[in-house]
Amino acid sequence: MKNTAGFISIRASFSSSFPTASGRAKIVPADLLPPDELPDAEYPMILTTGRLLEHWHTGAITRRAEVLDRLEPEAVAHLAPRDLSRLGVRAGEMVMVETRRGAIALKARADRDVPEGVVFIPFCYAEAAANLLTNAALDPFGKIPEFKFCAARVARNEQALAAS
Repeated sequence: MKNTAGFISIRASFSSSFPTASGRAKIVPADLLPPDELPDAEYPMILTTGRLLEHWHTGAITRRAEVLDRLEPEAVAHLAPRDLSRLGVRAGEMVMVETRRGAIALKARADRDVPEGVVFIPFCYAEAAANLLTNAALDPFGKIPEFKFCAARVARNEQALAAS
């Protein structure tokens, strides 16, 4: 089937019915459950992990692409500018991101897209393995690990500053 621009389009799955006896979708509501681990006095921030435009998944392929690795050559902790100021850290300085499961040292990056109280670390860098910090608690229904949300703390990495 061609659309008006002359491109071939693919019909959406289930465009006329769903594979149920009635042909209608079955939508089941689900309750929103709180995360397994919330910020507290000891770990007052939220750590979330994810992908970068330049590096996908573990970076097994994209980290070998020289042009992509030049754009994002190392892991950084993305923090809101106000959080950096509150911590007494300048962009480019080393920080320690710690959770109840471990800690990693990496450079801080000011990122206005990250909300205050949140630190974002891409998980594609083996040398700063963010998923070692995340919570492996499973969603009780989907059985999916809770890799995107856990309590964390961030501080200046005084050891790294002293070594430089």
